[in-house]
Amino acid sequence: MTVKISIKQLLLQFLKIGSIGFGGGMAVIALIEKELIKKRNIMPLDEFLHGIGFGQILGPFAVNTSIFVGYRLYGVIGGILCATFFMLPSIALVILLSYFYFQYHSIPSLQIALKGIGPVVIALIFSAGWSMGKKAIKSKLSLLIAFFCLILSYLKVNPVILLVLAGLMGLMIGLKGAKKGGKKLNITVNKNLLALPFSFFTGAELASPLLLAINFFKIGLVFFGGGFVLIPILHQQLVLHLGWLTQKEFIDGVAISNLTPGPIAVLATFAGFKVHGIFGAIISTISLFLPSVILMLIISKSYQYLKDLYYFKFFLDGVIPAVIGLIINAGVLLSFGILTTLYAYVMLLISFLLLVRFKLHPAIVLAVGAISGYVLGG
Repeated sequence: MTVKISIKQLLLQFLKIGSIGFGGGMAVIALIEKELIKKRNIMPLDEFLHGIGFGQILGPFAVNTSIFVGYRLYGVIGGILCATFFMLPSIALVILLSYFYFQYHSIPSLQIALKGIGPVVIALIFSAGWSMGKKAIKSKLSLLIAFFCLILSYLKVNPVILLVLAGLMGLMIGLKGAKKGGKKLNITVNKNLLALPFSFFTGAELASPLLLAINFFKIGLVFFGGGFVLIPILHQQLVLHLGWLTQKEFIDGVAISNLTPGPIAVLATFAGFKVHGIFGAIISTISLFLPSVILMLIISKSYQYLKDLYYFKFFLDGVIPAVIGLIINAGVLLSFGILTTLYAYVMLLISFLLLVRFKLHPAIVLAVGAISGYVLGG
């Protein structure tokens, strides 16, 4: 039997989890399960697990899970407030760090420390691709999807196009398998969906608040596969296409995002701060998360009907290996301007081992990189 919890207690719990939830999405999920499901028994475990599963469709699943829990207990307002209180510590910390970074990053000592962080960021990306790939690459077909997305993204094919095409491939294969199993399924694909990726990043040369919001909202629409999928998409959009961030600023923004307890998606907060200060940071963050928040609220409301729907799973079966290819390619592209010395290669190897073999938290490894960069002078 579940136990009632007041909305005030619920929000305080999510604020606490958002303040100490270092270690990525699954670490946060473990905290939510421990504090709210196991200790306080606010909802059945199987319902909580369903929320985690649906939360992986679009956007950061830890944030989506907080929405699901809040909605199931206190409706739309509960879902929005739980996500807000969970994200508040990370967003505030990124804004603070962004202010100091853009004010003082020209100081030589800070530049040296950030130079030491560069190889760690590359290691973080490769370690994410490695750990996710071990779970996601389950067949020769998924391996081929990952490989071709790696090659095509290296050749500068739009990541959004690759994600949508890979997802449609997974959907077709899944439906074909379902048809062989005797199920009769009818699906109509909206033609606008196929045209969407080709017009995704056009008409955004000026960094007005409205265009800032539009660009991040569009990115949020294809935010599949967790926070690390944002790295190649944001890199192409903010660095290569619009020039809102330099290559160095982007690398440092990834590092700063990893220093917070929240999802790496707060990289959008850093980029928004660069363009329009605190207002830009808030606008970009809200815009990026808005599509997944809306979708998760709809899913939470329709939970009883959607829990047995497998179309989403088929689509994600194609998207997930594509994400692996994009992540690895992001590490390759970013490494060109960073791996220029023996120190950088050694730091990359050490960082990768610390992350993969010894499973240290990224913030600790980033601190090691910053200290070594400062002491050894990069």
